[in-house]
Amino acid sequence: MDLTYTAEEEEFRAHLTEWLARTLPGLPPRPDPLDWPGRRVYDTGWQRRLYDAGYAGLHWPVDAGGRGATPTQHLIFLEETEKAGAPYVGANFVGLLHAGPTIASEGTPEQRARWLPPVLKGEAVWCQGFSEPGAGSDLASLRTRAWRDGDDYVVSGSKVWTSHAEVADWCELLVRTRPVSEAVPKHRGITWLAMPMDAPGVTVRPLRTLAGSTEFAEVFLDEVRVPVSHRVGAENDGWRVTMVTLSHERGAAFVGEVVACRRVLGDLAREARANGRWGDAVLRRRLGRLSAEFTALWRLTQWNVSEAQRSGGVPGAGGSVFKLRYSHARQELYDAAAEVLGAGALDLGHEWTMDRLSSLSYTIAAGTSQIQRNIVAERILGLPKGR
Repeated sequence: MDLTYTAEEEEFRAHLTEWLARTLPGLPPRPDPLDWPGRRVYDTGWQRRLYDAGYAGLHWPVDAGGRGATPTQHLIFLEETEKAGAPYVGANFVGLLHAGPTIASEGTPEQRARWLPPVLKGEAVWCQGFSEPGAGSDLASLRTRAWRDGDDYVVSGSKVWTSHAEVADWCELLVRTRPVSEAVPKHRGITWLAMPMDAPGVTVRPLRTLAGSTEFAEVFLDEVRVPVSHRVGAENDGWRVTMVTLSHERGAAFVGEVVACRRVLGDLAREARANGRWGDAVLRRRLGRLSAEFTALWRLTQWNVSEAQRSGGVPGAGGSVFKLRYSHARQELYDAAAEVLGAGALDLGHEWTMDRLSSLSYTIAAGTSQIQRNIVAERILGLPKGR
């Protein structure tokens, strides 16, 4: 892969940075990090600005409402917006990074026309109804049932760790439409549905995290009726559709965060010089190694995005390599931040302290590190599957 920039790409960068310089000073104040209704308004307002400027869904296919930008242009966009301190996808990360790309890949023309424009315009927020109390890493063990009743599915069960469910309009929902048996393995009876969150029978109960935030929720479903026309893919083919969703989640969802981590490294170095910690040679080596680590992760990101472009826009198993290493590198970064801060690392009001607490979830969220190691072993190294 050629990692140099063409004249056209540099022109794209120049237009983007000029637009950011004009636009960002006019944004309203950021809401309190724990005010998710306020953050929804703020995040979707930013998304509307991107849409009006032609930057929404930059790398999505043109027939899905995007600009069909090259992988390099997409990475330039992510890099420059992060460097400029622009808002990220925020409350609608599921719609923009998971459900939207899945519908663009697997949805019918009618489904794409119905659901994708509101996501790109900031008019609709999605959440993800995958994990259950007894089906996290072993997602195929999910038990939420859906049975056909005329033109509807009737859904009962529960989901957990449903990000931003309390402010979402839609849920990408996995349900079991065929009982598990010796003749029907658990992977083959799952269906992917788009469920409106205001449907009768949906109850959302926020969960408070270690950091005190409530972006996760339990969702209870009591005979919720979901039209059959809301099914993405064929009935009982939801596991394959889910792999498309998860490949997007692991392949590109953390790209902007890699850029943010590289920025934090620079901030750590400046803080260490200011508070006298820079004289510690062990700390300097640690920060230097992390700098090399995140530079390598950025290069891996470039490769993964290019590979996804060659394979029709769906990230491959390389996303699991990235997710595995990035999750641990992020935890190491904020451990280093705690070392730089010293006693200040106990201050829950400090941004780095809160980021350190949230980093603990990264080896679990979007597929645990154990799951990623299995994918790398089986799909990249060709090792036999475990019993």
